[in-house]
Amino acid sequence: MNGEELTEQETALYDRQIRVWGADAQRRLSKSHILVYGMKGTVAEFCKNIVLAGVGSVTLVDDREVTEEALSANFLILPDENLYHGKTLAEVCCDSLKELNPMVHVSVEKGDISTFGVEFFGKFDAVVISCCSLAKKKLINQKRQKLPKRVAFYTVDCRGCCGEIFVDLKDYKYSKKKLEETVECQLEFPSFEDTISVPWKALPKRVSKLYFAMRVIEQFEDAEGRNPGETSIADLPGVLKLRKELCETNSVNESQIPDALLERLLIGTSEYPPVCAIIGGILGQEVIKAISGKGDPLKNFFFFDAMDGKGLIEDISEPKPVS
Repeated sequence: MNGEELTEQETALYDRQIRVWGADAQRRLSKSHILVYGMKGTVAEFCKNIVLAGVGSVTLVDDREVTEEALSANFLILPDENLYHGKTLAEVCCDSLKELNPMVHVSVEKGDISTFGVEFFGKFDAVVISCCSLAKKKLINQKRQKLPKRVAFYTVDCRGCCGEIFVDLKDYKYSKKKLEETVECQLEFPSFEDTISVPWKALPKRVSKLYFAMRVIEQFEDAEGRNPGETSIADLPGVLKLRKELCETNSVNESQIPDALLERLLIGTSEYPPVCAIIGGILGQEVIKAISGKGDPLKNFFFFDAMDGKGLIEDISEPKPVS
């Protein structure tokens, strides 16, 4: 944040937002740079929210072609083949996002994100990852951790009527209002790799079943060399076998990961637009909070299941030793 003031045009355009979170928060947003990988429906909702909020720039990475499945959940892709023929998902979404807010610089970066150097990630204030294998998530987060500056890291996954968000803000300082005064706060966030390495038996008994189920599916895809979502009900025997092994290793009862939940995650490889809107909305809110430094951030997982309509925040961290 270089201390520049908002322009007259920005002040007029974002007047209503400035009334909510203040000119300083809007200035921080307008100078921020966001990297987004994986243009699925949930991420399209997220991008819409931050572009309308007035971030400085958004860089999209996704070299995949537009498919019928993408059309079903990603509203940034117009249903006219002439408009997306020969273009990548990132290029099509880039065109639509530019129209939402011409004051935000939206661009496309081509290539395999896992081959990008550490310095590339240093150009951004937040990195948002989706449609990504477990190995790739770890690799990107490791590169980000090597940077001298703090870059917020988020992963987001939506499978059918279920979704999750992971947040890592490293050593994060922020302010919040308490009664009539502003209180300065600080939180330490564990990395993605440290978080998913926490032994299951060390977690509270009431942790969301979705947390365990998502880790089973994620590890199954990783072991099978599959891309995220490349599963079907035919994979259930293999997934149940892996669940048994993981539960035995972690001394956790298999009832923590119900068969019915795993079946829904295996079948629900497509996204549901209403769930995309909820998960993408929460993610947009969290990125805005992290950049503006206003309000309590989510630490460090958010889960949503449309079957019961509940959204749960879980702090998955290594238990602190009792002194």
